Amino acid sequence: MQAIKTVVTPIDFSDNAKMVADSAAYVAGRFGAELHLIFVVQDFQDYTGFFVPPVNLPNLTKDLLESAQQKMEEFAESCREQATAAGVSALRSRVLTGDVTEEILNYSKEVNSNMIIMGTHGYKGLERIMFGSVADKVVKTACCPVLTINPYRHNCGGKD
Repeated sequence: MQAIKTVVTPIDFSDNAKMVADSAAYVAGRFGAELHLIFVVQDFQDYTGFFVPPVNLPNLTKDLLESAQQKMEEFAESCREQATAAGVSALRSRVLTGDVTEEILNYSKEVNSNMIIMGTHGYKGLERIMFGSVADKVVKTACCPVLTINPYRHNCGGKD
């Protein structure tokens, strides 16, 4: 196994995202690794054959990217202190667009990630049916180890 120098953590801005990011910072810090927080704006162009969108898709994607970039900057800043305290060598953040699984895997290859740390739950209900389990697809196809965190089972039998 390679030394852990770069950890990629996809986040979804859900209520559990901070816990997942803090856990990733802890692991990355143990190795003195860089931590890359990424968010992927789903590319809805792939679904234009299924429905007629009520808005212009290029404008929607642009607006979503701008909003996600602002949210990512705020989120990364809220994680900076914890990451520094944990020993993370550098905290980076990026917003991508496209198929969520593909973009996570492509970005991980681009930065030569040695580990991906992600939550097991993100999408719920209809979104999960439409997009499937991103974590499951990443685990099955990643070229590096993947650590998944179930945000609903963070204290299985342990003491608080």
